[in-house]
Amino acid sequence: MSFKYALALLGLVSSLALAQEYPTKPIRILVPYPPGGVTDVAARLVAPKMSETLGQPIIIENQPAAGGVVATNALARSAPDGYNLGVVFDSFATNPFLYKGVTHDPLKDFVPISLMVRSPQLLVVHPSKGIKNIQDLLTQGKEKNKVFFSTPGAGTSSRLSAELLKSTANIDITLVSYRGGAAALNDLLGGQVTGMIASMALVLPHVQTGKLLALGVSSPNRSPQINTVAPIADTLPGFEAQSWTGMIAPAGTPKPILDKLHAALMKALASPDVREKLAGQGVEVVGNTQAEFAEWLAKESQRWGKVIKDRNITVE
Repeated sequence: MSFKYALALLGLVSSLALAQEYPTKPIRILVPYPPGGVTDVAARLVAPKMSETLGQPIIIENQPAAGGVVATNALARSAPDGYNLGVVFDSFATNPFLYKGVTHDPLKDFVPISLMVRSPQLLVVHPSKGIKNIQDLLTQGKEKNKVFFSTPGAGTSSRLSAELLKSTANIDITLVSYRGGAAALNDLLGGQVTGMIASMALVLPHVQTGKLLALGVSSPNRSPQINTVAPIADTLPGFEAQSWTGMIAPAGTPKPILDKLHAALMKALASPDVREKLAGQGVEVVGNTQAEFAEWLAKESQRWGKVIKDRNITVE
């Protein structure tokens, strides 16, 4: 037996032994956003179920700063031992294209565990604007300074989706950035702006009360939450923009440990009470394989990286 082969075999045995013992202490899940959002809610719903399966406490730690950049930078530097995990939002794939302070590569410095939930966004307008369908929006959008969309911020998925709509439809929409979804929504409800593309959870209640009119969903297919509204892609082929939340770990985390974590997460996501509560947030429970989540991340990074570069999007 060669020395190199012996070292490799020893490493494999050590990794398997480590995985068999894992976990032996509390696990930390880093959430790079404030408490209360969909990502935080998803993390807090699965954590107790995963804790039951793994036999160790799981601690949720919120570190909101710089669009999540500070926390994900720190997670990338964490020990790849299965005790440092992250639950991230769709901005995880776009931040490297927007923020100079990103010191990690989302595709190389982390390993995916699973895409947890996914949600289409809704294209909505204020009923007073004379827009009844997407074709009306396209017509008005040909006129300069006619259509104004609010967004929760310069680097948000809402802003990027609006930019994708502008480029796909070749229309002129003036984007107005606010500090957060609540402020952006308030001006839309007041009729100060024409519309917005935003998460289902943010705008669906106002569609249901008639305060806003839904023109389309950003997913390729209709959403169970509002199946009377057709996909934007029916009018603008190829259009797709979805919010999502997934679990990741630092690169180098041993595969046997990742497999344990994946199994525990799948069990948590399959729990009826977890699924019911997540459905109440207006999201679709996914729970896919590590390879499928890796493919999703690569696709999202490529898609939105192109939009950001082509539209010359920057954040201050």
